[in-house]
Amino acid sequence: MAGALALLGRAAALLGGAQRLLRGSGAGLAERCLSRGSGAEERPKRPLTAYFRFLKEQHAAFRQRNPEIGNVELVRKIAGAWKELPASQKQIYEDARKADWQKYQQQLAMYKAQLTPAQAAALKEERRRRLAKRQLFRVRRELTVLGKPKRPRSGFNIFVSENFKESVGISPVAKMKQLFDSWQKLSTTQKQPYLQLAEDDKVRYENEIKSWEAKMIELGREDLVRSGKEKPKKQTRETAKKAETAKASSREKAAKLKLKKSEE
Repeated sequence: MAGALALLGRAAALLGGAQRLLRGSGAGLAERCLSRGSGAEERPKRPLTAYFRFLKEQHAAFRQRNPEIGNVELVRKIAGAWKELPASQKQIYEDARKADWQKYQQQLAMYKAQLTPAQAAALKEERRRRLAKRQLFRVRRELTVLGKPKRPRSGFNIFVSENFKESVGISPVAKMKQLFDSWQKLSTTQKQPYLQLAEDDKVRYENEIKSWEAKMIELGREDLVRSGKEKPKKQTRETAKKAETAKASSREKAAKLKLKKSEE
């Protein structure tokens, strides 16, 4: 079960990457990915993988043959074609990747050589932030795939969701400002229905998150259970037997104490 969920998360990542690549204005993005960084002033970009090269190359042809389908389904079709591609033809794309990888390594060395210590430190910090952001995205995506319940909404959040379309403003920011002002002007009585819905949503969340965390523990994913909360432990036959023995001993002691009091 856990393995299947992990594979699902990986598939979602590949699909998302393919969609971002296709949104990059066609061949222009591929050109930039492969050739940017020839000068030392700008950090060179990693070359495309064999699969993404195939994706870019085949996109126009697949789109022409399937004009009625969306990008997601189109990517699935191209991914299926890549899967069926003979190893000898895949190797052509892999050889192109290796050739561009060598160029990339040379360009990267040139780029790093002309950096000042301050620029090198800034580059290292930028990389750290980028990796942290990527890791956060992966965690959120995994939690979505695993079906983690959505956090409860506040009264204001519910008010916004119900009134956003009708609110005045030409931009989302302007609409939010107008809604915030409207919320501030509401009386306690007017806010009460939204606050009650928020309380109900808290109850919904607590029930769902407890059930979800129990499921994660069964899958061996205790790392996803909220920190600071006592994690329910799996009860083995041995621990169950010990618990039952302790209960019996407690009952026996209580009975003896009651008998002693009655004799007195």
